[in-house]
Amino acid sequence: MPPKDRSSRERPVPSGRFSRLARFGGMAGGVAGNVLLEGAGRLASGQRPRLSDLLLTPRNVLKVTEQLSELRGAAMKLGQLISMDAGDLLPPELAEIMGRLRSDADPMPKAQLDAVLARNWGANWRSRFEFFQDRPIAAASIGQVHRALTHDGRDLAIKVQYPGIVRSIDSDVDNVASLLRLTGLVPRGLDISPLLLEAKRQLNEEADYEREARCLTEFGRLLSTDPRFLVPAVHPDLTTREVLAMTYIDSAPIETVFSAGQPVRDRVAGDLIDLVLSELYVFRLMQTDPNLANYRIEREPAGPQPRIVLLDFGATRAFDEAIVGDCRDLLKAALDADRKAAQRTIMRMGLLNEDVPARQHEQILDLFELAASLLRRDGPFDFGKDEILASMREEGMKLAEDRQVYLIPPIDTLFLQRKFGGVYLMCLKLKARVDARALLERHLPREDRASDPV
Repeated sequence: MPPKDRSSRERPVPSGRFSRLARFGGMAGGVAGNVLLEGAGRLASGQRPRLSDLLLTPRNVLKVTEQLSELRGAAMKLGQLISMDAGDLLPPELAEIMGRLRSDADPMPKAQLDAVLARNWGANWRSRFEFFQDRPIAAASIGQVHRALTHDGRDLAIKVQYPGIVRSIDSDVDNVASLLRLTGLVPRGLDISPLLLEAKRQLNEEADYEREARCLTEFGRLLSTDPRFLVPAVHPDLTTREVLAMTYIDSAPIETVFSAGQPVRDRVAGDLIDLVLSELYVFRLMQTDPNLANYRIEREPAGPQPRIVLLDFGATRAFDEAIVGDCRDLLKAALDADRKAAQRTIMRMGLLNEDVPARQHEQILDLFELAASLLRRDGPFDFGKDEILASMREEGMKLAEDRQVYLIPPIDTLFLQRKFGGVYLMCLKLKARVDARALLERHLPREDRASDPV
C-alpha cells in the first residue's frame, strides 16, 4: 500500500523562540475572543454559563489542537498526553477533536528536512542511499519518519527530528502550563513546578535520539527470545542525536486488531498486559508512552502468529527496586483484599498523605478496593462488558472534581499510571477477555501466590 500523500499539508516548523511565542499568543488571544463571543450569545439567550463551559467548547479545542499540531515539538507532545489521559472523559465531540493530536502531525517541508540531514550526515548525504523517500511515512510530535534503502541493501526507517525542538522545550512547557491554567484545568494554588521540571527533563531525553537508540537496543535484547514481540534494530552508522536509523518493519496499525475475532483480541490484550508487568517487575525498565501509534502488528509473520511491533523508546524510564517493591506490595494487598496493607503502601508511595481529608481518604481506598475486586476474579475478565468499570470511572470523576483531593504524587508513580492507564484503554478498545489474575500472580514471590502457574 503506498504511503499517504502528505505533501499538501507541509508546514515549516517554527523553530525560533519568538515565532513560537507568537503562536501561543495568537492561540490565547483567539481562545479569549471565542469566549467573549460564546458568552455573549449564551447571556443573550438567558443562560449563565461557567467560564470552564465557555473555554472547553469545540471551537476553542479545535483552535488549540490545530495550533499545537503546527508547532509540533514539546507543545504537541504535551497536548498528546492531555488528550490521551482525558479523551475518554471529555464530551464525545471534544474527545474527537483532541484525538487529532494522537494522529499524524503536518510534515516539515523538504528544505527543512535537507538542512537537518546535511547538518548530521554532511552535504552529500544522498550519496549514501540507493533510494531516500522525501515524503514521510509518518510525522509525529518531535520528528518524522522516512523510508530509505542503502547501497548495501538495508531497508530502513529514518526518524528525523524537527529543527529547533531542543531549544524550544523549556518555553513550550511553560506556555502549555499557562494555557492549562487559563482553561481552569489546573486548580489555583496547586504547585505544578515539580511536574514542569520533570516534563522538561523527560522531553529533553526524548529529543536525544542517541539515548533512544540505546533504549531500543536494550529492549531488543530483553525481548529477543520472546516470539510475541518485535523491536526494530538500530543502525549506528546513520544514527546521531537528531537522526535515528532503524530497520524498516512492514506492519499495520494496532487498531486493525480491534475488529478481529475474539481469540485474536484476547491474545493481543493478554500479551500487552504481560509486557507491561514484565517491564515493571522483571526488566525494571519501561517504555512509558502508551500512544496507540507506538504499537503495530506485523504484516507478514515469520511464525504462526503475527508479532506486536514496538516503536518509539524515547520515553523509556528505569525504576529502582524500592518502587518496584511497593508496587508488588500493592498488588499483593489487592489480591488479598487487605485494606490496611493497601493503605500503608499507598501512603508510603506518596499517593496519599495526612493533608488529604479523612472523607476523601476513605473514598480513595474504596475506589482501590473496587478496582482490586476485579483483579480477584477467577477466570477471564471481560473488558467489553463489565459494569464495574463504569462505576470506577464515575467515582474517579467525583474525586477529580473535588479540589481538596489534589496531590501531586512522586514522578515515578505518574509514569506508571500513564502506562498502565494506556494499556487499560487498549484492552477496553479491544473488548478483550483476559485472565488478569493469572497474569498478575506470576509477578508475586512464590510464597505469596495463590497457586503456582502451570
